[in-house]
Amino acid sequence: MFLPIVAYGDPVLKEVGVVISPDYPKLKELIENMYETMYTSHGVGLAAPQIGLAIRLFIIDCSPFEEDEPHLAGFKKTFINAEIIEEEGEEWFFNEGCLSIPEVREEVSRKPKITIRYYDENFVEHTESYEGMAARVIQHEYDHIEGILFTDYLSPLRKRIIKRRLSDIMNGKVSPEYRMRFYKSKKGRR
Repeated sequence: MFLPIVAYGDPVLKEVGVVISPDYPKLKELIENMYETMYTSHGVGLAAPQIGLAIRLFIIDCSPFEEDEPHLAGFKKTFINAEIIEEEGEEWFFNEGCLSIPEVREEVSRKPKITIRYYDENFVEHTESYEGMAARVIQHEYDHIEGILFTDYLSPLRKRIIKRRLSDIMNGKVSPEYRMRFYKSKKGRR
């Protein structure tokens, strides 16, 4: 089932996700729905806060990057209760976007190698290292469960430049090719 993507401005996107247990209600169904939502929205990753759940769960599929990094063919993973243990290497810039912030892409600097501890969809624990685009996608989605958006990394000048576009997203003045849920404040703003 396709789940609506939470738009920029919703407070859930700024919350630190809570740890979940193997008996989290309908976890398998939730993960399946998240994959369907990610694929339908043409994303390469999706975190639970982006569908309105402040829990430590995200999914990725880096297959679209296999042309540049052939080892990413079929690279699809579920991360539960993840913790990045180490980030290393010389930072590099890449133009990032986010399903919760449609029509905005910006250069973001990240370290090229990470080591992460997490549980998979069967609650088997793993500690693994990733490099390149896999590391970048994981870092981006990991940020979501920490309440961080890629726009938080931008300089004050870049933030001022895109302020109107972000405001338009908060107010529902965007038309992505997928369904979104816009935050309504107490004032009834959409």
